[in-house]
Amino acid sequence: MASGDLLATLNPLSNTPPSATFATFDTRNSHAVLDFDDTTSESCVFGNLVMPSNYAGGGLTMVLGVAMTSAITNAVVFSAAMELVGNSIQDIDADGFATAVNSASITVDGTTGDVFDVTITLTSGAQMDSVAAGDRFRLKIARLPADVGDTAAGDAELWSVRVRET
Repeated sequence: MASGDLLATLNPLSNTPPSATFATFDTRNSHAVLDFDDTTSESCVFGNLVMPSNYAGGGLTMVLGVAMTSAITNAVVFSAAMELVGNSIQDIDADGFATAVNSASITVDGTTGDVFDVTITLTSGAQMDSVAAGDRFRLKIARLPADVGDTAAGDAELWSVRVRET
């Protein structure tokens, strides 16, 4: 596997929501989306993932496809965190996500419903909870409306997540 190679494509139907403050499932013109509030930090979790065996051990770049329910100005901030679920490493009765990494403040598209990219890069090692080729893991995505850079009003709609090796 080389830098830039696609490792996974995730969509809202792959979400296994946390028990509280979760992004809400919705549809927009029959497109599945997850709605992230503009006042409360909400998250989604993509679980039961396996890092492809040809993953070369580099960092990961998450490219979130996001649209806005109503906002046409200002910016959003998201975060990503990984959790290794290796052999006898993580009790699945509890969470063990690595420290979340935030995106830059990304200006929303000027038209509601237009999908734009939010990029989050994790370096290999601790930021990825030491996930290696063949390991089971989960990926948590959250919107951070309390962040000074998140100024867009209304829901942010997650349409997809593309995971690439950096």
